[in-house]
Amino acid sequence: MKFLEGEKVYLRPISVEDTETYLQLLNHSKTRKLTGTQKSFNKEQIRDYIASKNQDPSNVLLLISLQANNNVIGDIQLLEIDTINQSCYIRISIESEKNQGKGFGTEAMKLMLEYGFGILNLHRIELNVFSFNKRALHVYENLGFKIEGIQREALFYDHQYHDSIIMSMLESEYREKHKPNMKS
Repeated sequence: MKFLEGEKVYLRPISVEDTETYLQLLNHSKTRKLTGTQKSFNKEQIRDYIASKNQDPSNVLLLISLQANNNVIGDIQLLEIDTINQSCYIRISIESEKNQGKGFGTEAMKLMLEYGFGILNLHRIELNVFSFNKRALHVYENLGFKIEGIQREALFYDHQYHDSIIMSMLESEYREKHKPNMKS
């Protein structure tokens, strides 16, 4: 099922049948570093995680698939959706370097931001990105996210500490940057 569709990618709900695919995505070494994942997971833990996320109304977890061949290349998630303050966190992961730098992540982010601001009526969406992930930082800035602060040496990975950069976007900033094309 194509839940949100773009030109290159579409986002679809994850199900327990995707357990093996999601396990492979989470265990990719480069993905683990970029997301700061330090723990390992087994198939049962992943199946339970997927089942719990599908029952939790404060989370939207979707797989990113290519329009061309339906291959799953990553995942994207709105989490800790706060309906009172109209805010949440966003997280994305594109699994393989062969799928990075091609605009797939940018398009997936635009789809999810439009969903968050346009359907869920969110006011603020925030994220964290690690200081060594320059490509993601550049993408987020181009999308319109603003740096709010830095959590100094918040992640210990590969024998060293790394800063975590906090970024956010307000609905008004999103609308200003991503105005729909109005034809007269």
